[in-house]
Amino acid sequence: MSLTRPRGALRPRTLLLLLFLCPSLLYAAGGESSLPDLLLVVAAMLAGGKLLGEGAERLGLPAVLGELMAGLLLGPSLLGVVPAAGQPGAEMITVLAELGVILLLFEVGLETNLTEMFKVGPAAAAVAAVGVTVPFVLGWGYWAHFPHPIMQDGGDLGTVAIFVGATLTATSVGITARVLGDLGKMETAEARIILGAAVLDDIIGLVILSVVSGIAAGGAISAAGIATTFAVAVGFLVAVVMVGNFVVPRITDRMSRMRARGIVVVFAIAFALAMAAFAAKVGSALIIGAFAAGLILRNTKQAHTVEHQVQPVAAVLAPIFFVSVGAACDVRLLDPRVPGAGGLLTVAAVLSLLAILGKICAGWAAPWTRFDRLTVGVGMVPRGEVGLIFADVGRRAQLLSEETFSAVLLMVMVTTFLAPLGLKLIFGRAARPAANAG
Repeated sequence: MSLTRPRGALRPRTLLLLLFLCPSLLYAAGGESSLPDLLLVVAAMLAGGKLLGEGAERLGLPAVLGELMAGLLLGPSLLGVVPAAGQPGAEMITVLAELGVILLLFEVGLETNLTEMFKVGPAAAAVAAVGVTVPFVLGWGYWAHFPHPIMQDGGDLGTVAIFVGATLTATSVGITARVLGDLGKMETAEARIILGAAVLDDIIGLVILSVVSGIAAGGAISAAGIATTFAVAVGFLVAVVMVGNFVVPRITDRMSRMRARGIVVVFAIAFALAMAAFAAKVGSALIIGAFAAGLILRNTKQAHTVEHQVQPVAAVLAPIFFVSVGAACDVRLLDPRVPGAGGLLTVAAVLSLLAILGKICAGWAAPWTRFDRLTVGVGMVPRGEVGLIFADVGRRAQLLSEETFSAVLLMVMVTTFLAPLGLKLIFGRAARPAANAG
């Protein structure tokens, strides 16, 4: 049986190019956005994000880098497939991206084992505390007290400095865990400390995001205001997890005995959406509620089923968020020939350096415990999806200018790119002496 392509058949690359270009041609024609136009845009975002994500993984890099690159390619500054803010269809893309973030953090909650995390002990807590504090202070101090060429942000200098500092605090659990798993190092002391600290980083980061989201909404920057927002976020998380662990398992047990197909996973997603809305209503952040929903459902008998069935849904919506974030970056600002581009690249380089140094310092946060400190520090470096969420909040609140957002996006991409390479080099260096000794 011949598997050759019939004469005249379109190549996959040609089909993909047409898929990318059709939406941009429709927008160029000046017509109003319709449902078919929107569907073409979403199709291009999904196809581009997944294909470039696959390409990144084949190169040994996180898929999120490929999805960001797809956004850069499909964004208004290049192909123009993804509509810019204010264009027809942009609001619906934003809604889909928000749903992607909610499901992403719901997945993180489902995968977070609080019992195992607490077993890691004080070392992970110390690494997490330093890994949040030092990068925040470095980023905030640089933006607030040192001259830099990006000064056209929508908020006052102090508010923007807090946002920039906050974007440096996150650690991507997913990226680090994937690299450690691929290297077969998940059972090492360094891996346990890295993952425990990364989860704590994300929890602290979510609380910080709740604080900065309040600031973005117009809240005053004061010690009392920050303390109140922090208390609301932590109180909400603790209260709903405690109550949810008592009530939700009974509900899911009854749901599992019903005959309607997919009722458990539908209930799980509805629960995540409702918790996200509830969190926003009480003054916290949407993703705090989604994360709490995941923590609660993890303690049910149906946790494995929920996690297994939610993954395909999140795999569809989460890339839309990453592609939309990449699309928001104006590629033209990265051209050295454009006035001001050199300053943007300088700021991105400084932020990347501060982001890396701040996390590496965390490796020396627990002197009473024996482990390879450089390995732990490098493992904490990637910002990944949580850093993107932080930056996107500031952009949507119109506090961060296009230049500042682009600089932060480059920082996230640099740290996400370098950390897997650094871990591979470190573990490869450690393996060579052992092989020679054998």
